[in-house]
Amino acid sequence: QVHLVESGGGLVQAGGSLRLSCTLSGGTADVTSVQWYRQTLEKERDFVAHIRWKDGVTFYPRSGEGRFIVSRDAALNTVYLQMNNLRPEDTALYYCEAGHIRGQGTQVTVSS
Repeated sequence: QVHLVESGGGLVQAGGSLRLSCTLSGGTADVTSVQWYRQTLEKERDFVAHIRWKDGVTFYPRSGEGRFIVSRDAALNTVYLQMNNLRPEDTALYYCEAGHIRGQGTQVTVSS
């Protein structure tokens, strides 16, 4: 089965940018799409972005403001989440998911 590992989180000032990575290994042949979610202790998880593996078609929540962009490098088995103009309310644990399998997540903290 597929295994996912996120990286790239950290502390950034408001207005800054980060690029998260989600590296897949194991049963990647069965992956049809990868999603990014974020979660805090106070809220249920939020859907952030979706990318279809075979052709890179992307989907975002209706509330999306274009600050986050998902992409993938199939040769590297990696999905990226470019996050721009970050706000303190973007602070959360970000994780990727394929099917019902998710990674451990990477923490993003945005200071005001």
